[in-house]
Amino acid sequence: MDISILYKIFLNCTCVTTDSRNCPKGSLFFALKGANFDGNKFAAKALELGSTYAIVDEAEYAGSTNSHIILVDNCLKTLQQLAHYHREQMGTKMIGITGTNGKTTTKELISTVLKEAHNVLYTEGNLNNSIGVPLTLLRLTAYHDIAVVEMGASHPGDIKELVDIADPDYGIITNVGKAHLQGFGSFENIIKTKGELYDYLRDKGDSTIFINRDNRYLMKIAGKLNPIYYGKKDGLYVNGKIIECSPFLIFSWKAGKDKESYTVHTKLIGDYNFDNALAAVTIGRFFGVDPMRINTALEAYSPDNSRSQLKETEHNSLIIDAYNANPTSMNASLANYEKMNFEHKIVILGDMKELGKTSVQEHQNIVDSLSQNLFDRIILVGEEFGKAKLPNGSFEHYNSVEDVISQLQKQPITGASVLIKGSNSMHLSKLVDEL
Repeated sequence: MDISILYKIFLNCTCVTTDSRNCPKGSLFFALKGANFDGNKFAAKALELGSTYAIVDEAEYAGSTNSHIILVDNCLKTLQQLAHYHREQMGTKMIGITGTNGKTTTKELISTVLKEAHNVLYTEGNLNNSIGVPLTLLRLTAYHDIAVVEMGASHPGDIKELVDIADPDYGIITNVGKAHLQGFGSFENIIKTKGELYDYLRDKGDSTIFINRDNRYLMKIAGKLNPIYYGKKDGLYVNGKIIECSPFLIFSWKAGKDKESYTVHTKLIGDYNFDNALAAVTIGRFFGVDPMRINTALEAYSPDNSRSQLKETEHNSLIIDAYNANPTSMNASLANYEKMNFEHKIVILGDMKELGKTSVQEHQNIVDSLSQNLFDRIILVGEEFGKAKLPNGSFEHYNSVEDVISQLQKQPITGASVLIKGSNSMHLSKLVDEL
């Protein structure tokens, strides 16, 4: 089917869905395939539940009499083509954001700031892949004047695929670090893949990037692009400095050569969030948000997604950073925690996933680093940490989070601060109720 014809059908639908369990009345259902499911099998059910049309890519589920089931060559590609076509029709200013660490938090901060002066569409949760980006774009309406689209990657070429769909006008890479090494193969491939955002904007022309002047990797790959610089150095478009971070980040910033400086008291844990906050300030100023409204927005933002989150329980102070973990973010979290003014410090660390052949060494590196710190207790969770050589002393190892819970029920932790850090699949967030 010609994409312009499908677009007319889309415009007459209430929304797009890929979940046959959630088919609002008037929706357009795409029968996507996954490792353990085939959406084609649920096309008829989607129509029964409320969808007006269903898009399938297997002829046996299309039938010959139901004009509301539309057969295409590939449902995912069609979803992406439709999203790109819609993005082009809307003409919304598009900010693409990627990076190894901090991209979701930065996306949230940027969107929070921009909403002070604009109608903003932004990626919900972590819908930042080949399905999530199209679904985000298809939520664009005439109401929105700016869109902030997060783009994730776990293999070379992933960002190229996503920028071709989203066609960003502006771009920001938060940083590059060691993550998804199993898919990328090397740190160099990570840098190259994240740089595909810069490559696209360079080829497009008349585009702008927001770049951390302090990041040598990003400066090296930026090349000839229209840069808006932020960082710690004076004279940049926005420059700032960390005032305090125990436990919450407090920082100051000023724009360019302006004499006036502003201080922001955030609810973010970790000095590594300074760059994320400064990026939000920079993009806010670029798009005309008043400085005081920027500060108000940043101070009001409170993370609630297991990212840099402080939670006071009846027994302990918890720093919950259990949504994602890789060697770069793990080291940053530990370094920041070491500087915090807590009397009794405990760390609970879960495996870092998708590190491939480097996994054993990277987990050993974390253990070796921990042996130099003066934490009261170190609890390691998972098979990968189990392969590391643990020194004698305060180290403990458990195979699963359930084993840790069992131990905590026997010997509760009280009167301490606890850093909880690990990959989401380790389910360390289950520990919160036990602490």
